[in-house]
Amino acid sequence: MHKSGLVELEAVAAVARYGNFRAAAEELGMSASALSHAVAGLEARLGVRLFNRTTRSVSLSAAGEQFVETIMPALAEIRRAMEGVNTHRAKPMGILRLNSSVNAARQILTPIVLEYLKRYPDMTVDIVTEARLVDIVGSGFDAGIRMADSVPGDMIAVPLGGNLNFAVVASPNYFRNRPKPTVPPDLLGHRCIRARWPSGVLYRWEFERQGESYTLDVPGSLILDESGLMREAALTGAGLAYLSEWSVKDDLAAGRLIQVLAEWTPAGPGLSLYFPGRRLVPAGLRAFIDLIREVNGRRG
Repeated sequence: MHKSGLVELEAVAAVARYGNFRAAAEELGMSASALSHAVAGLEARLGVRLFNRTTRSVSLSAAGEQFVETIMPALAEIRRAMEGVNTHRAKPMGILRLNSSVNAARQILTPIVLEYLKRYPDMTVDIVTEARLVDIVGSGFDAGIRMADSVPGDMIAVPLGGNLNFAVVASPNYFRNRPKPTVPPDLLGHRCIRARWPSGVLYRWEFERQGESYTLDVPGSLILDESGLMREAALTGAGLAYLSEWSVKDDLAAGRLIQVLAEWTPAGPGLSLYFPGRRLVPAGLRAFIDLIREVNGRRG
């Protein structure tokens, strides 16, 4: 039997990751036609269909899911071995694959990611954003970025700044005919924009001041699962939103949003980059970590 090459395996992994042949081909630097032939050739030799294809979608078959789950850790090891050779270069080169929540990616994009690309023009940063926590090793990522309290215990974590402050905000228009809440229970008489965790559970708003605490299942007819959408809804006057202070700082400064209950909103754990400690740290990731620590040092 013909032995499958690394290009074919990478092709299958990329199509599985994107669910799209064209996007996978762009990542691998090959034509969509060449990628399709590589996948089809591998399927022919294996004697099974790895993907279910229609004119509108591409999805893994049952056999494909099992195959990809098996090869992904091996491909990650091969990439790390190749990155090991990269440590002998004067400057890192290659691809740094990161998995992150959307809001975390927004926070690090300008101060860290774009600065990193300026310093290391031979590097490519590939950020995949999703709400749920994934197995970064099994999914082929070099590192993940999440809230510090969400980092798996077997990972090495590098803080991305300090604690994260939160804010309860609404538009001036929302408060035009309503009193501002002064204590958390006042929220029960307001319209709130509710948040859903990736697990499907609705977030209960948390408050604390001088040893007194509240956890409220706030009322509201709008439920969203992404902070950018919550901010947009708050700006239009849809209700009160519980958001990271970072995400609304410009709106607060410009008067587009008004913060309430500031003395009641506690700081939460900040963001951390994390990666497996039992493997060689690729040169590109090591340079990224060094930049994070440099930026943290400037922030004091």
